[in-house]
Amino acid sequence: MDPLRTFLDHHVWATARLIDHCAGLPAEALAETVPGTVGTIQEALTHLVAADQRYLSRLDGQEADPAVREADGPADLAVLRNAVEAQAARWTALVERADTLDVTLQRRDEAPVPHAEGLLFLQAVHHGNDHRTHVCTILGAHGREAPDLDGWHYWAK
Repeated sequence: MDPLRTFLDHHVWATARLIDHCAGLPAEALAETVPGTVGTIQEALTHLVAADQRYLSRLDGQEADPAVREADGPADLAVLRNAVEAQAARWTALVERADTLDVTLQRRDEAPVPHAEGLLFLQAVHHGNDHRTHVCTILGAHGREAPDLDGWHYWAK
C-alpha cells in the first residue's frame, strides 16, 4: 500500500466528484456562498483547481493545460473538470518519482524551504479538503444535497 498515492488519488477523485455534482445544480446555485467560506461555489472550485496547478508546477516544473487562473474569474465547470483530469496524470507521475524529487520552495519574503516536496503534497491534500468542505457547507446552508467525499466512499467506489 502506498499512502501518498491513496491520499492524492482520493484528492483527485473527491474534487472531480464535487465538480460533477455541482454541474447538476441550477446555474444560480454556483453563485451561492455563506460567511466563512472562500467565496461562491464556482469561485471556491476555481481556487481549488488553480491552487493545485500551482502546487504541481512547483513540483514538476510544467505548466497546466488547460490552465485555470483565478484572475480570469470563476472558471466554467467543464473547464475545471478537464483540468482535474489532466492534473490526475501529473499527480500520479509525481507520486511514482516522489523519492527522487528535491524541490526548494521560495515564497515571497520567506526564507527558502529546501526539500519541500512533502510540504507541497501535504498542502495540496489539506487545501483540497478545506475548500471541498467550503463548497459542501455552502450547499448544506442553502438546503442542497452535498456528495459524500469521505474516505469510506472513495474506498468503496
